[in-house]
This record gives sequence, C-alpha cells and structure tokens, in this order.
Amino acid sequence: MRRLQLALFGGMMLGLGYFCGASGLPTGSLSAQDRQSVAGGRIKAALLALNEAADALKADGQYETITEGPNAFLILSGGGSARQDLESGGGVDPETFAALYAGKALPEIQDQIARDDQGRLTFNGNVIQMYSRTTLERRYAERLRLSGAR
Repeated sequence: MRRLQLALFGGMMLGLGYFCGASGLPTGSLSAQDRQSVAGGRIKAALLALNEAADALKADGQYETITEGPNAFLILSGGGSARQDLESGGGVDPETFAALYAGKALPEIQDQIARDDQGRLTFNGNVIQMYSRTTLERRYAERLRLSGAR
C-alpha cells in the first residue's frame, strides 16, 4: 500500500510540474540563464569600469601594461608600469606574472620571453619573478586606501 501511495504522489508531482512548465505559469524563481545574464552583466560593467580607470591612469602617465586586456591589479592599486617592473628585474605584479605564463604578453614583449632549463620564464635571460612580499603588502594597502575601505 505504501508503494502505491508513493507512486501516486510521484506521478502527481510529475504531472503538476509538466502542467506548470507547459502552461508557462510563473514559478517565482530565476532560471540558471537569468542568473548567468545578471552575473554576465555585472562582469561587463566591471570590465567597462576597469577600462575607464585604465584610460584615466594612462592619460596621467600612471599605467602601462605588457599583456592583453586591462590589468586589474595595477589599476585597482593606483597604477604602475608592468614594462618598467619587468625590465628592472625586480618582479612583476601577480596578474602580469600569470598572464606571461599563460602566453598573453603583447607581441613585442613575447619575442623577448623564453624558458630556462628548469622551465621558468625569462626576460632577456633573467628569470621573471613576482613582486616581493613587501611590495605586495604595500600595493594591497594602497588598494584598500583607494577603495575607501580604510
């Protein structure tokens, strides 16, 4: 008897679901596509804001990237020159470091990048390193200050 009740309940729920879906009755929740479009819209807006901030920093001579697309780390921490960082050998920001490993360097930079015998990326024969911990701490502190969080 219990199995019959469960089977009837399952069939009723299936039928109710089919009816609601076929009739277009509003269910009061978002679909996965709606959530994606909301997130996608926010990502597009954030990218637009990053590009605008990059343009403003460039106009002031405070921003230069060596990789494709905007460098959120440099932009959000007040600017910087990834080219100068790379050429100095003192380390690059985390986003530039990752983009270089992903092969996203600008063509004029990519020509000067190679790998050493240990598989590390090099620029003009020098191993490419990420910023020191002290530099990262300073940049993150500046980012907090600029955001108004501190």
